[in-house]
Amino acid sequence: MADPFDRDRERRVPSRRPPRLTFDTPVTYLKGVGPARALMLARLGITVAGDLLRHVPHRYEDASTITPINDAAIGADVSVLGQVIAKGVLPTRKGLRVFQAVIQDSSGLIEIAWPGQPFLDRTINKGDWLLCTGPVRFFHGRRLQPREYVNLGPDEEGTGGGRVLAIYPSTEGLSVRMLRSLVQQHLDALLPLVQEPLPADVLQEADVPALPEALRMVHRPASVAEAERGRARLAFEELLCVQVLHRRAHQVARQARPGRALRSRRTLTTQLREQLPYALTAAQVRAVREIATDMGSPWRMHRLLQGDVGAGKTVVALFAALIAMENGAQVALMAPTELLAEQHARGMTALLAPLGIAPVLLTGRLSAADRRAALARIADPAPALVVGTHALLQSDVAFANLGLSIIDEQHRFGVEQRAVLGDKGTATDVLLMTATPIPRSLALTLHGDLDVSVLDERPPGRQPITTVVRRESARDKVFAFAASELDAGHQLYVVYPLIETSEKIDLKNATTMFDTLVAGPLAGRQVALLHGRIPGEERDAIMRRFRDGEIDALVSTTVIEVGIDVPNASVMIIEHPERFGLSQLHQLRGRVGRGQARSYCILLGDVGGEAAERLELFAGTEDGFEIARADLRLRGMGDLFGARQHGDPAFRVADLLRDEALHDTAREVADRLLAQDPELAQPAHAGLRHLLTVGYARALDLFRVG
Repeated sequence: MADPFDRDRERRVPSRRPPRLTFDTPVTYLKGVGPARALMLARLGITVAGDLLRHVPHRYEDASTITPINDAAIGADVSVLGQVIAKGVLPTRKGLRVFQAVIQDSSGLIEIAWPGQPFLDRTINKGDWLLCTGPVRFFHGRRLQPREYVNLGPDEEGTGGGRVLAIYPSTEGLSVRMLRSLVQQHLDALLPLVQEPLPADVLQEADVPALPEALRMVHRPASVAEAERGRARLAFEELLCVQVLHRRAHQVARQARPGRALRSRRTLTTQLREQLPYALTAAQVRAVREIATDMGSPWRMHRLLQGDVGAGKTVVALFAALIAMENGAQVALMAPTELLAEQHARGMTALLAPLGIAPVLLTGRLSAADRRAALARIADPAPALVVGTHALLQSDVAFANLGLSIIDEQHRFGVEQRAVLGDKGTATDVLLMTATPIPRSLALTLHGDLDVSVLDERPPGRQPITTVVRRESARDKVFAFAASELDAGHQLYVVYPLIETSEKIDLKNATTMFDTLVAGPLAGRQVALLHGRIPGEERDAIMRRFRDGEIDALVSTTVIEVGIDVPNASVMIIEHPERFGLSQLHQLRGRVGRGQARSYCILLGDVGGEAAERLELFAGTEDGFEIARADLRLRGMGDLFGARQHGDPAFRVADLLRDEALHDTAREVADRLLAQDPELAQPAHAGLRHLLTVGYARALDLFRVG
């Protein structure tokens, strides 16, 4: 089956002109494409005729949204479409050369100006139709200075009636007009060659059109809505392929790791639930149920528990630990720092004391006698909960009956370190935890080898944090307010992006500002400096003193991003907040608001434009998942796959945020298909299997059929 989306096939250039157009016809044989233009097309990934179909427009312009030129008012931001009736390059008094064109539609004419771009005189001709977007200003009459423009060539009349113009990704020397012309010239011949790879019931379930019609919709839409419907079909196919691969890989991996069934016996877990001082959120109940189902199956659990700051991940992990202990097994919880391990042990001791359970702590700070006692307890097969750091990975730590490994802030440990802890037992279940919010659709793609549980609710009673943006001129007032909070017995964080002065970037830094603050607004207070170059033991000692109230204010870099609970800290001041990503700002903000006092996060600095909008967005919500979505929209997703996915291509059409509902449907369809036909061997699934095996390298290993 010929596949226009085949990215990896080898192509042979025939020695003579092919008798008819096929997907594999080299573009050099297409009318109007010579060797030079073929090289330009190759830069866009277009080497054969079939590639034209998958070169999808990245946006559309609807003539119904275009402003008639006569209505383009001064001060307005508009899109206009008109034909060039005059053009030329004019010098200015300052030596700048300006390319100008006058365009006209049925309502009137307007001047368009491109300062400093005289070269456009060679590419824009009289008679060409230009689609220009930008502000209209007064300069000896109305003038539009376009942010962007598209040269549609001389044959673009008749744009009324809602006509939609496809705007393709282009490259130097190859205009949007040339690409549109090339696609339109061959579309009618290529579409009949397209075969639908997905079963009819899948298309119906996803409510998307068949592939030939979808390709027609994206390349020759009657409306923007129709173009979006066609794009959704292509996006769904990509999402489905990725989900099928991930779910199949998960099946294969699970079959390779048989486990032991640790069923919830509702003894210890019921006691814990009855004595908790608060009710679990619906998200926590759902996560506990998902974990219990995994642990009760004959396969090893491999699950990621992700939740926002303060969402209650530790309590969920504690229920998982008690399920293992109800079955006579041991549990290991590994944290990335001694402080965090001690915090977990302290919190769990308080919750488990009524149950008669005392967690065992194992860190590098233990005395020789305490370490021997901990190792002896670990060597005893009786149920136990062991909380520790990397010390758990040492060779002399021998668990007698490890049934569950819990790894907190899992991204702080390498894959090999996580594997070592899991290998301390036989058929050990693994629960990974992270406080970095990732939208569920993205998490399911990034962590395709894991099952994912999401805590997207905050427990009742957690104090809201007031977040504000303040300019540099308000510095004295900001630190006066911080001083009043210190006078009230609370504590303060002040965060900087740099440790020391940089020759490359003119920013305040933690080291210099520590001296400034101690001599100025924080004079007479107990202030400490904390950053990544301070040795680990000294860093931990400073954090312990801050936790214990011996330090009033901590001047720090982002090393506190994953810190400890200091309920008495009520204020965080972040200088140069524009230097941090939104998700990083959210993690930093999570260091305050952990006690009963009202808490504040103050973003201090002079910022404008997009940075100011970004910070105002951050100040307006405490929802880490919404912030992560905004961060991804602003910064882009980058390469979702990389080397870890062994050759899978990044999405060309799908957007994991925009297409979140489609992604959920794709996951449900993938689960259903693989439950019915794990190897996609049925004739109805032949098209999907072919699509996977020619387009995704891993599929050859995952589907050994046909």
